[in-house]
Amino acid sequence: MAIGPVAAAPEIFAESLAEEVLVAPGTGAPAGVQQSARIWPSTGAAYWALTVIILATFLTFFDQVMFGMLAQRIKASFGLTDAQLGFLAGPASIICYLFVGIPLARMADIYPRKYVLLGGVAVVSVITAAGGIAQNFTQFVLSRVFLAAGGSAHAPSSYSLLADAFPPRMIPRAFALLQFGFIGGTTLGAMIGGFLIEITGHWGTTTFGPLHILGWQWIMIWLAIPGLIVAVLFLTISEPARLASPPGAVEPPRGASLFRSFLTLTGLDAARAIHANGKVYYPLFAGLALSAVETFGLAFWRVPFMIRTYGWGEAQIGAVMGVMILVASLLGLLLGSTFVEWLAKRHKDANVRAVAIFFPLVTVCSIAGPMMPNGYLALLTMSVGAMFGIAGAVPQNAAIQRVTPNAMRGQVTAIYLFMFTFFGAMGSFVIGLVQNYVVRVDAQLWKSLTLTAVMVLPLACVCMIRAIRPYREEVLRLDALGH
Repeated sequence: MAIGPVAAAPEIFAESLAEEVLVAPGTGAPAGVQQSARIWPSTGAAYWALTVIILATFLTFFDQVMFGMLAQRIKASFGLTDAQLGFLAGPASIICYLFVGIPLARMADIYPRKYVLLGGVAVVSVITAAGGIAQNFTQFVLSRVFLAAGGSAHAPSSYSLLADAFPPRMIPRAFALLQFGFIGGTTLGAMIGGFLIEITGHWGTTTFGPLHILGWQWIMIWLAIPGLIVAVLFLTISEPARLASPPGAVEPPRGASLFRSFLTLTGLDAARAIHANGKVYYPLFAGLALSAVETFGLAFWRVPFMIRTYGWGEAQIGAVMGVMILVASLLGLLLGSTFVEWLAKRHKDANVRAVAIFFPLVTVCSIAGPMMPNGYLALLTMSVGAMFGIAGAVPQNAAIQRVTPNAMRGQVTAIYLFMFTFFGAMGSFVIGLVQNYVVRVDAQLWKSLTLTAVMVLPLACVCMIRAIRPYREEVLRLDALGH
C-alpha cells in the first residue's frame, strides 16, 4: 500500500526529501513513490523503540561482563586451563553464530524487526538460565554456543530498525544514544557483578533432584528474568517503513526459486553487495576485526589479570573498574558525538576519519595499560582507552549503515558484526593460547595482553586510514543520487 502524508496525525512527521521510494513494513516490496516528503515515525515512537533496544543491548553486554567477572570461578569449578577458558569465552560462543547468524539476520530484512528482536531476547534469556544449571564443562560450553545463536540477530535487526526510524541527520545521534546500552551493561555489569559474586561466593551447592547448582550459577539464573521482561516490551514498539535501496544497488532477487532463496538466506547476495563495493567495505571490515581481537580479549581477561597481577578481589575490581569505565564511557560518548559533528561540517568522510583518529589513541592505552605499576593506574589507562573506543564506535557503526542498501542492511550488518564477533571471540582464545604456550606463568598474564595489542592494533589503524578515501567517494556518490 502507498504511504502518504496524514494531516494532523500526531504519530508521524515528515521531512522534506526528493522523491524517495518507501516499502511496506515487514516486506521487501515497494510501497509507492512519495513526491513531496519521506514519512518518518513520530519522535516519540522512534525514541521508544530506541529505548527498548537500549535495554536489550544493556542485557547483552551485562551478560558478557558478568561472564568475565566469573571467569576465575568458572576455571576453578570445572578445572580448566587458560586455553580452555579462552575457548569457552571465544570460539564456543561463535560456533552457532557461524551457521545461523547470517540466516537469522536475513529475517531482519524480510520480517518485522521487532518480532525478530523479541524472539532473540527471549531465547537468550532461556539459554542464560540453562547455563545456570549446567552440570559439567560440556553442558556449559553448549549453553554458550546456543547463547550466541540466540543473540546473533540482535544487532542487525536493531541497526536496521533504527536506520528506518530516524531521519539520516539523526542516525548518528540515535547510534550515540544506543551506546548507553553498552555503557550501562559494561559498567553496571562490573559493579553489580562484583557485588553478586561476593554474595554468592560463600554459598554451597544447592541440590534439586539430579541438579547440583553452584553458588555463582544462581547469578546466571537470575539474569534470565529481566531478559524475558524486555522481550515482551518489543511488542509495544512500532515497526517503521523501509526505504528502498538506491539505483544500481545489489539486491536479493524477487520471486526466485527455492534453491536461489536458500542461497540468499546463507548471505550470498549480501556477500555480493560487499564485494561489489569492496574498496569501501574491506578495509572497514579488516580494521574492525583486528581491533575486536584486542577489545574482546581485554574485556574477558581484565578481571583475571587484576586478580593475578595485583591480587585484587572481584568486588574491589567491580567497584573501581565500574566507576572508571562509566566515567570514561560517558566522556567517550560526548567526545565522539561532538567530534564527529565538528568533522562532518568539514569532511564528507567524517565517520571513518574520526575512527582513524581514535584508533591510534586506543592502541597506545591498550599497550600501556597492562604494564602499569599498580592496579589503579592499570584500570585508569584501560578506561582512557575505553573512552577513545566508545568515541569511535558510534561513527564506525553509522558508516556501515550509511553505505549499505536497505534491502540487505540486516545481512550486511550481520557479516560486518560477525567479523567483530568472530575475531573478538578469537581474541580471548588467542590470549589464552599465548598465556599457555608462550608466557606460561599465571602471574605474568600482563605480557599476553601487551603482546596481543602490539600485534593487532597497529594493523587496525592502517586499515581505517586506508578506508577514508573510498568511503568519502561512496558518500559523495550516494548524495548525488539523493540518498
